[in-house]
Amino acid sequence: MPELDRRGRLLVLFICCMSLLIVGLDNTIVNVALPSIGRELHTSMSGLQWTVDAYTLVLASLLILAGSTADRVGRRRTFQTGLVVFIVGSLLCSLAPSLGWLVAARMVQAVGGSMLNPVAMSIITNTFTDPRERARAIGVWGGVVGISMALGPVVGGMLVASTGWRSIFWINIPVGLLALLLTARYVPESRAPHPRRVDPLGQALVLTVLASLTYAIIEGPNAGWSSREILGFFTLAAAALAGLLGYESRRREPLLDLRFFRSAPFSGATVIAVSAFGALGGFLLLNTLYLQEVRGLSALHAGLYTLPMAAMTVVFAPLSGRLVGSLGPRLPLLLAGAAMALSILPFTLLSAHTSPAWLIASYAGFGFGFGMVNAPITNTAVSGMPRSQAGVAAAIASTSRQVGQSLGVAVIGSVVTSGVHGSMATHFAPASHVGWWIVVGCGVSVFVLGLVTTGRWARRTAADTAARIAPVRAATPVGARSA
Repeated sequence: MPELDRRGRLLVLFICCMSLLIVGLDNTIVNVALPSIGRELHTSMSGLQWTVDAYTLVLASLLILAGSTADRVGRRRTFQTGLVVFIVGSLLCSLAPSLGWLVAARMVQAVGGSMLNPVAMSIITNTFTDPRERARAIGVWGGVVGISMALGPVVGGMLVASTGWRSIFWINIPVGLLALLLTARYVPESRAPHPRRVDPLGQALVLTVLASLTYAIIEGPNAGWSSREILGFFTLAAAALAGLLGYESRRREPLLDLRFFRSAPFSGATVIAVSAFGALGGFLLLNTLYLQEVRGLSALHAGLYTLPMAAMTVVFAPLSGRLVGSLGPRLPLLLAGAAMALSILPFTLLSAHTSPAWLIASYAGFGFGFGMVNAPITNTAVSGMPRSQAGVAAAIASTSRQVGQSLGVAVIGSVVTSGVHGSMATHFAPASHVGWWIVVGCGVSVFVLGLVTTGRWARRTAADTAARIAPVRAATPVGARSA
């Protein structure tokens, strides 16, 4: 990959962040439109869950494969292909005549999205060769993750109110086309010197684990948790996971390198990502239904209610990146976990008449916590890893984000749905209490893991892992000082 000057490197970072913006927005912009989609397409709660999870599930399943494919055939080429597929998927979503078509189009979107985030991270990692400059670039990247996902409900509310739910997919098209043109002009092509082999069986097992587990969780309330169908899918998920762990541990170039998990910072970042994004997925689902179905707000007003969350994330996500670059990930993770848990604690007593002031204060606190958590996740995942493995490590961290959001929507949505007996307007608020407790637990998990996996012992495990993965001849570890 040719060396770029500072202006060129910043332009590459901007282009990569444009792709992240539309992929991140699509993770959350749909939530505020769910009631409108449900009314127009006549779908149930499980159908609304699939509208969200069809996207995150496919995205999570294909991220690692997309990263290794880009290493082999070219990162710019894969990135451009992803943009085209994502644009086409967005157009199909806006034209969907039924729930089935919408879910299928969301899956097309996700196929394209899977070629964007991990590939863009590989481009960034190989563009910014100075460790300190790379840490700051990764901080910007993590900040954009938070900003894009926090802005989703606000932007979605305005679009749904003004032109209908289909317009939430139109916004991707001009941004995607601009990113496509800029990529062709300014992003140089690059490949890994020794790309990993394709692992089709490992990829199939990953997809089987995630799809069967998500299906069982979402459909459990309708089919019955003890039904043969649901138990069969849980069994399939467990068998596929056991097969994946056994198979990948024997491969020379696995899709999922299990040695990475010997690094405490990497393992911690993975679980923190699942917890933080599980909290976000559950929060957005429950809050959207509460504001629109229980309090009777329009999509626009529901989106505006979450503006404090978006504002806090926009302000503190970049600050988190700077803190990570200068002080390391511990402080941002501790602040994130504490803020996410404490801000949602009042929601465990939520009622139809909860004071708007309490809601707004909680939204602001949650936005602060979510803004602080993204940059340290990526930085902690790649810290101490040889540069040649940074893209894979970042892809696994991105996968963990999507898995977390998918499970958050599936688990919290299904638990709350099981407790709603009657109309949503009357019974949803008390039934949601258990869901909010799960969100609080996710925040506590972020705090505890942030404390445990960022100390001296954790740094030693990261160094030992890097030595095992690339002994002696290893490239310079990524961001080692901020591990």
